[in-house]
Amino acid sequence: MKLILASKSPRRQQLLQGMGLEFEVKQPETDETYPDNLAPGEVAEFIARGKANAFDPALARESLLLAADTIVVLEGEILGKPPTREIAISMLERLSGKTHEVITGVALRNGESLDSFSAVTLVHFAPLKRSEIAYYVDHYQPYDKAGAYGIQEWIGYNRITGISGSYTNVVGLPTEKLYEVLSRRYPWVLLSSGRM
Repeated sequence: MKLILASKSPRRQQLLQGMGLEFEVKQPETDETYPDNLAPGEVAEFIARGKANAFDPALARESLLLAADTIVVLEGEILGKPPTREIAISMLERLSGKTHEVITGVALRNGESLDSFSAVTLVHFAPLKRSEIAYYVDHYQPYDKAGAYGIQEWIGYNRITGISGSYTNVVGLPTEKLYEVLSRRYPWVLLSSGRM
């Protein structure tokens, strides 16, 4: 039995490595759309379950598949990954001086079993100057990040003034909660990595 991460995100890979887990990376093609009637808090978990279910059933029988999705929610609206510089700047202007939610949904699939959970972290930005936003977008190009920013980059070091909840959740995977679930439901993952 092995752990397979359904994500090519270098941040999620670093977090799993930091947990001391051994894993492989595979990423099947998935549809990340979701029904309009879902509340923002349900979206990340819905997408994570879709990613986990995209795998070949045979692979799920012999492995634990881990999929995740992270979203940013500001005043009830989901801010996705910005496709352009202009949209990235607009997102950061909207986040400036405000508190928003970062929600990561996680799905774990083994055979016919599918567990999912989510974590929420509140993140507060200091007021951002337009020059700071432009600098960040031009030097870090956060087009693969929900809400157009990465807390582990320049903008997080200098302009995020506080968080309430899990830091690793904002990076892309709530490791503390994941460890609890693995310990309870899939201890063999920890045993095979020498963590128990």
